[in-house]
Amino acid sequence: MSDANLHPPTMSSVEEQSRQLQDIYRRLAETDAAREADAELRSLTEEEAKFAASQWTMIWRRFRRNRAAIIGGIIVALYYLVALFANFVAPYGLTTRDIDLIFLPPQRVHFELDGIVPRPYIYGVESGRDPVTLKKTHVTTDEKIYLKFFASGEEYDLIPGNPFFDAIKTDVHLFGTPEGVVSLMGRDSQGRDLFSRIVLGARVSLFIGLIGVALSLTLGTILGIASGYYGGWVDEIIQRLIEIVRAFPSIPLWMALSAAIPQNWSQTERYFAVTLILSVIGWTWLARQLRGQVLSLRQSDYVMAARLAGASDSRIIFKHLIPATIGQIIVVTTLSLPAMILAETSLSFLGLGLRPPITSWGVLLKEAQDLSLSAFALYPWVTLPAIVMLIVMLAFSFLGDGLRDAADPYTV
Repeated sequence: MSDANLHPPTMSSVEEQSRQLQDIYRRLAETDAAREADAELRSLTEEEAKFAASQWTMIWRRFRRNRAAIIGGIIVALYYLVALFANFVAPYGLTTRDIDLIFLPPQRVHFELDGIVPRPYIYGVESGRDPVTLKKTHVTTDEKIYLKFFASGEEYDLIPGNPFFDAIKTDVHLFGTPEGVVSLMGRDSQGRDLFSRIVLGARVSLFIGLIGVALSLTLGTILGIASGYYGGWVDEIIQRLIEIVRAFPSIPLWMALSAAIPQNWSQTERYFAVTLILSVIGWTWLARQLRGQVLSLRQSDYVMAARLAGASDSRIIFKHLIPATIGQIIVVTTLSLPAMILAETSLSFLGLGLRPPITSWGVLLKEAQDLSLSAFALYPWVTLPAIVMLIVMLAFSFLGDGLRDAADPYTV
């Protein structure tokens, strides 16, 4: 018989084997628990997983469900893209005119298939005068004029010059015609292409809104958060200032401030003066809303903890309060942009803002308004700048409403 059979296992060896088995069972149990936890995490539905998402992820998920806001954002982005490359998109310059094409109606674009690729073209135009009334007439001919993309045209500054290097010029435009003329939106009383003037005027109307909102956003954010955070006499002074500014009707206040601009100022100086006027008036709405939010946030636990930890006021404001109100700031900014654009258009339309040779949508509407009633009825396409402005206003409104709903934590 072997020695193993002659000597039975001792108590210490049995305990050792028991401990080894317990360790094996424990490792198996931990592995199974981890596997089950991974399976549960993978099986989370989208409705359950959204509670673990960040604030910005939640805002984006709510925003992308709003189709009107998505479409509005796309239209706004397209407008600013066109304004940024206005010289490239416009087939003609601001001052390019043809007296023979005064009040030329908009030309319709047609397409014909060249294989499988549609080829755009317009019909030629012959201009003359009615022998009886001597009015300008434009007769459409049967001649097909094909549109060419990336066509050569008038030279313009692709990159404006500065003290460090000369301007980079080019003559490439988005579309054009090697012969004849193209006027997708017709021509005005001086034979200038209305489409080109609307596109080039968008640079002023859209970017004056950006500059004005940036200035009013800075004033509104600083004064609104300071008013809500410090309270006391600081809050009293800021709130009384807001009440004084908001007590005046907008249009008379614009007129009074615009009338104070010296008439001998250059167009560039008037541009920045109008921007400052709009920003000085437009900051009060944001300041009021931020004050209300900060009044509730300054008593929150994390702000009190930051104070007890010895954080300075500037750190609390910039590290805690501004990030907590950034959603409201974005929404107010989006809704303020169309108001700024409309304000500039109103001032220019009233003759108190920008004036030729600077071209904006308000200047174009002012030129249309200066026409006689009969000319206005005969040539209705001169009001197309109003349609263009209406579209971007609606797009901004849809985008702002979508951002407001997405930033609301109680939105379903």
